Amino acid sequence: MLPLYIAEPGLWAQPDAAARHWAFVAECLAELAGDLAGLGQPLLVRQGEAIQVLEELLSRLPIGALWSHEETGNAWTYARDRAVAGFLRARGIPWHELPQNSVVRALPSRDRWSRTWEQRMRTPLEAPPALRPLGLGLGPQGLGAIPSARDLGLADDPCPGRQPGGRRAGVDALEGFLRERGQGYHREMSSPLTAFDACSRLSPHLAWGSLSIREVVQATRLRRDQLAGRPPRERGTWGRALAAFEGRLHWHCHFIQKLESAPRIETENMQRACDGLRDPVPDPDRLAAWSHGRTGFPLVDACMRALAATGWINFRMRAMLVSFSSYQLWQHWREPGLHLARLFTDYEPGIHWSQMQMQSGTTGINTLRIYNPVKQSQDQDPAGGFIRRWVPELAEVPEGLIHEPWRMSSAQQLAAGCRIGADYPAPILDHLAAAREARRQIGAVRRTAEARTEGQTILVQHGSRRRGMSRARSGTVAGRGRDVAGERTE
Repeated sequence: MLPLYIAEPGLWAQPDAAARHWAFVAECLAELAGDLAGLGQPLLVRQGEAIQVLEELLSRLPIGALWSHEETGNAWTYARDRAVAGFLRARGIPWHELPQNSVVRALPSRDRWSRTWEQRMRTPLEAPPALRPLGLGLGPQGLGAIPSARDLGLADDPCPGRQPGGRRAGVDALEGFLRERGQGYHREMSSPLTAFDACSRLSPHLAWGSLSIREVVQATRLRRDQLAGRPPRERGTWGRALAAFEGRLHWHCHFIQKLESAPRIETENMQRACDGLRDPVPDPDRLAAWSHGRTGFPLVDACMRALAATGWINFRMRAMLVSFSSYQLWQHWREPGLHLARLFTDYEPGIHWSQMQMQSGTTGINTLRIYNPVKQSQDQDPAGGFIRRWVPELAEVPEGLIHEPWRMSSAQQLAAGCRIGADYPAPILDHLAAAREARRQIGAVRRTAEARTEGQTILVQHGSRRRGMSRARSGTVAGRGRDVAGERTE
């Protein structure tokens, strides 16, 4: 067996790619190369398009078969896979793609999908193989070096708080979460004040493959079993925390399956009745204000700046960022989605584009959630500590005004050293009026016979069938059962 990684310039030229992604991957590759060398055969790294690299290797090596993981990527990877399949077929080389999660290719129905998830998650883990060293005539490139972001044409992308890549970092994060950090997960995952520590922080490792979701599920269940026999004082709130976490792991594959089954949702509204609802060309001023954390709404701006600096923000705040862009700013989800994709170190296309549609109200089946940025600020950062850290212009604003600094008097602005409209922007719009108008327009679409009929079709194809989304043996309810159309303001 010859382990091969291809760094494809075409992939990294896509609008959803960023240097922070490659920095994480490169760290994973460096560690993987050392581990494979220890097993007997080092990693071969090549930079170039997949067919070009395979063709060059075929000229030097007898290749009996190609093995890879089964990927649900963006449209570019889908087109590349079709091209590679044709290339290999023409040369009589079998290609074996192995599923790494519970996403099912050519899924005929969602009806038994949860059973598939459970079966795959229970499959025993494999031990690393012993590899036979190969005497290879690889030419002057040898095993190849891991390219830099600049080698791949990626722009500079400073992210000082980015999580490090590599399997050891992933295992450390998993162990730290299951044994120390995760006890308050169910209570602390919503606020950006607590989520950076209380959440698992495994998402980049799952997205890029330094951990598998199967091993995370099995480690979580083992930890739950270990805790089950302990006295209540020792168990604390671990049972509820880990049940909630496992429910999220189930949703992970549920959302990727949506893109696998309907690749068009990367660029098109899932519910076609929503076509024309928003202009696909973004308003440049609104998009820029949102992208740079300059909307005048403190929690929105703090979350965007924290995300830019760390590559991560918790789920509720991600939903708020998308909600604000989609409803208050009334922007089509595609361009904001690309901006967020580039910022998320844990960018996973299947989850990302499904969530962009869900949080912007274009699935036709999910509850309409319009987040009130002031209420979220008051609920999730009541004393303003997170805001003060990431929006230092507001550091001296009194606690009672930190969520609505535009309400400060001139004297208060002077005392706080923050002039609204100069040092920190005034609100970009009236968020309450904008939310009412968004609700009116989307409601009008959802009430049409066309949208209702289409919604039923979407529900059959993409809706969850299982109530609870947790371990059947425990009976714990950790999530919602079905995707249901409705309306909610938060």
